[in-house]
Amino acid sequence: MANTQGPQGNHDPAGSTQMFRAFVDEGAPQSRQQAPASSGPRIGLIVGVVVAVVVVAAVAWLAFK
Repeated sequence: MANTQGPQGNHDPAGSTQMFRAFVDEGAPQSRQQAPASSGPRIGLIVGVVVAVVVVAAVAWLAFK
């Protein structure tokens, strides 16, 4: 990999351009896969907060009835 050529034909002695492209290409599918997973816990958190508010309201209603 010591004689890696860049896209314009410039000498890239460390092969850093090729390694960077591999990193970017490898990271792109992972970020797309994580996007739906991050919305799942958020929805669960919202549902949990709503349920907690309903339970507190029900307990308060029963206490002051």
